[in-house]
Amino acid sequence: MAEDRRGRRAEELPDWARRFYEDYGSPDLDSLGDVFHGPLMDRKSGLRRDDLIEILLDRRMLPEGRDPHLRGMLVGTNRNSIDILDQNGDFRSIARDVIVEVRLVTHLRRTYIEDNELLKFEKDDVRRRSEMHEKAEKTSDGYESNLWG
Repeated sequence: MAEDRRGRRAEELPDWARRFYEDYGSPDLDSLGDVFHGPLMDRKSGLRRDDLIEILLDRRMLPEGRDPHLRGMLVGTNRNSIDILDQNGDFRSIARDVIVEVRLVTHLRRTYIEDNELLKFEKDDVRRRSEMHEKAEKTSDGYESNLWG
């Protein structure tokens, strides 16, 4: 079932995705695939940072004649939007309200918990944010200096 999904093999990737794949260092795609069956702890699915995706937008929200598909690499997500680096190399932040479908072409990274590089990045980012917060507290004029109004 899952093995039949397009993008499982590098030679089956669309042209726009192949360019991302090669720039990314041509990882072994078989080891990065989703696992839907088997013991719960061994299952892995869902979008991951750096995945190659296609997004179908609500045609009613677009100017007439514009292609409703966006293709690119997932950069990040938040509550209101999905951020991608599109096939032309442009950064785009797409509101979740206009997204009809997100289709995974292929993963380029391991799952979050297995990705040591991503875990190190997250740990360093938490440390950096903590240091910035401490610095902001030290440079403020008091408790109420950071309140607006």
